[in-house]
Amino acid sequence: MVQGKRWVIGKPFEGSLTDANFHLEEFSLPNLNDGEILVEAVYLTVDPYMRMAMISRPAGDTIAGEQVAKVVESKNAEYPVGTHIVTSPGWVTHSISNGEGISKIDPNYPKDLPLSLALGTLGMTGRSAYIGMTEIGQIKAGETVFVSGAAGAVGSVAGQMAKIMGCRVLGSAGSDEKVAYVKELGFDEVFNYNKVKDIDATIKGLAPNGIDVYFDNVGGDFSMMMIKNMRIYGRVVVCGAISEYNLTDPQKYPSIFCHLLFNSIKVHGFTNFHYTQLYPKAIAQLSEWIQKGQLKYREDVTEGFQNMPKAFMALFLGANKGKAIIKM
Repeated sequence: MVQGKRWVIGKPFEGSLTDANFHLEEFSLPNLNDGEILVEAVYLTVDPYMRMAMISRPAGDTIAGEQVAKVVESKNAEYPVGTHIVTSPGWVTHSISNGEGISKIDPNYPKDLPLSLALGTLGMTGRSAYIGMTEIGQIKAGETVFVSGAAGAVGSVAGQMAKIMGCRVLGSAGSDEKVAYVKELGFDEVFNYNKVKDIDATIKGLAPNGIDVYFDNVGGDFSMMMIKNMRIYGRVVVCGAISEYNLTDPQKYPSIFCHLLFNSIKVHGFTNFHYTQLYPKAIAQLSEWIQKGQLKYREDVTEGFQNMPKAFMALFLGANKGKAIIKM
């Protein structure tokens, strides 16, 4: 009988997270039935959305999450031993699947790229950027696009996409180091929101005629300010709101409805799970851009399953430098 490990909720998620919110436990997996496979995690991902996904879950629940895993035992001819898959059993080292809700790593996956990209630029974060910019934002060459959280896993891809597609791309990040990285990616203008004295004046200085598409990863006061700087027929793509995930009290913001009304601004929140029909197209395009050298990526890899909570909490401190990945 195989022994696995899993991270479960130690104390329900509320407010800023601490080590007490996480508990590591061992568990036994049963023998396989016909049609089942046993997989072992190779790479796992930590992402801000997990904070909200677990907000109402009780202590003892396995923490949600996706991973690249390898089949180590199989009673399913579709998934022989050695097959790599993407699956979502949560923060676990081993899991059993009957083949539903999992996907094989494409045989044409570029051999020179790490499999971990299937959790990032060629996975959920890349798909989110692609769907947000093309389907929701419907960006057009010549438009001005602003990306908050521009150094993040989604924001960095979204901004590069907009640039590839002929837009003028602006962005914000939380440190000088991140600003330098975003500039390396080809953004036209980037600023450190922790250093500028007047964010509204800074945005107006960079885009005096307004923003056509705002790709929002942060929410909060910053995004309220952005909406007031949108052009007529502007589009706001709400992909994330990381500044609000740890809040315990409801926030009160100035009314933005007049701005939305009189400037005909469209605000559209989304998760990529609602656009599964676009996954193949998104991954094919992202892969092409990477192989042509047009789309760059960076991973922040943490070694060891035991370090997942540390890597996860670092996301909310802005400490990660690229897509956060756990390597087994």
